[in-house]
Amino acid sequence: MRVLHFYKTYFPDSVGGIEQAIRQMCVGTARLGIASEVLSLSRDGRNAPLAVEGHTVQRVPLDFELASNAVSLRAIGRLARLAQDADVVHYHFPWPFMDVAHFAARTGKPAVVTYHSDIVRQQALLRLYRPLMHRFLGSVDAIVATSPNYLATSAVLGRYRDKTRVIAFGLDRGTYPEPDAVRMAQWRARVGPKFFLFVGVLRYYKGLHILLDAVAGTPYPVVIAGAGPIERELKAHAARLGLDNVTFAGALDEADKVALLQLCYAVAFPSHLRSEAFGISLLEGAMFGKPMISSEIGTGTSYINVHGESGLVVPPSDPAALRAALQALWDDPQMARAMGRRAEERYWRLFTSAQMAEGYAALYREVAARGAPVVLAPAAAG
Repeated sequence: MRVLHFYKTYFPDSVGGIEQAIRQMCVGTARLGIASEVLSLSRDGRNAPLAVEGHTVQRVPLDFELASNAVSLRAIGRLARLAQDADVVHYHFPWPFMDVAHFAARTGKPAVVTYHSDIVRQQALLRLYRPLMHRFLGSVDAIVATSPNYLATSAVLGRYRDKTRVIAFGLDRGTYPEPDAVRMAQWRARVGPKFFLFVGVLRYYKGLHILLDAVAGTPYPVVIAGAGPIERELKAHAARLGLDNVTFAGALDEADKVALLQLCYAVAFPSHLRSEAFGISLLEGAMFGKPMISSEIGTGTSYINVHGESGLVVPPSDPAALRAALQALWDDPQMARAMGRRAEERYWRLFTSAQMAEGYAALYREVAARGAPVVLAPAAAG
C-alpha cells in the first residue's frame, strides 16, 4: 500500500512537532508494509526529491504566505500527479491552502485527515475560511483526533464524530540518537546538575513568557531549547526581568536535544492556548522518564501528563501557579523521581510509535477498501 502525506513543511526544511509526528508515521508504518511519500513546500526553492529514513520527500517551492498560510500553485499539479500512484492521501490540518489544493487536484483517492489543531489565532480569517473548511472536512473519508481530550473539547470535531477516531501520536525511542560522554559532559558543565527544560519551537502559544514570569525572583535554573519567531521578544522579556537563571540554548540537533532531555530534572511545558493540541516535546520528556509540568488547556497535553501521576498540571496563563508547581517538584526529589517513572510507564503503555503505526495502518486499509471499485461477478449463463 502507498500513502501520500501532504503538509506545508517537513524535514529537512523544518523541524517541529507536526514534522516529527509525520516522520514517526512514515517510519512506523513502513514496518507494516506501507510505503510513504511526503509532499511539502520549500522556502529555499529546492525541489529535488529526498530519501529520509526509508520514505521519499517531494518538495515544491513556496510562492508566498498570507496570514501564515503557505501557498504554492505548483503544489496542486504535483499533488494530482503523486496521488495517481497512492492508495490513500493523508492530509494534515490546519492549512487552508491544502483544502484548496485537495479540490483543485481532484485526486479521486480515499483521504484521511489528521486534525492537529483548531484554528485559534486567526479568528477574523476563520470566518471567511469556515465554509471551505467544513466542505473539506466533510469530503474526506476519515478524520483522526490525536487525543480523546481534543475530540471532547473541539467544536469543529464535534460535527464529525461519526467519522472521527482517536489515534494518539507515538514516538520510537530507537530513532533517537544516544549522545556520547563528551557531549553530555559539555552540557553538564554549561547548564549545571539540576534544571528545568523546555524544548520546542518558540511560538506565541507556547506560554514561555509565563514561564519567564514564573521563575523571576526564584533560584530555579531553566533551559529553553529551540528557536522561533518570538525568540528576540522572549530574550528581551528575560532581560527586563533580570533573569540570570534562564539559558536560551537555541536550535539544537537531535543529539544535543537528547543530552538535555537526559540531564534535566523535569520538563516545563507552559503552552497556554489550544494551538498546542498535543505536545510532541512533552511526550519526549515522558519517554525519557522525566516528571512534567503543563497547563490544562483541554488538549492532548493533559492526556500525556496526568496531574499527580506523571507530573503537575496547572491553570494556563498563571505564573503564580506555575511557580508553585516548579517549587513543589524542586523541593521533593522523591516525588519527582516517582512521577518520572510513571511518565515513562505511561509512554510505553499508550504512546509508542508501533501503536500509532498500527492504528494508522488499519485506518488506511479500511478507507482504501471502502474506496476500491466494486468488481461485479459475470452473470451466470442461462
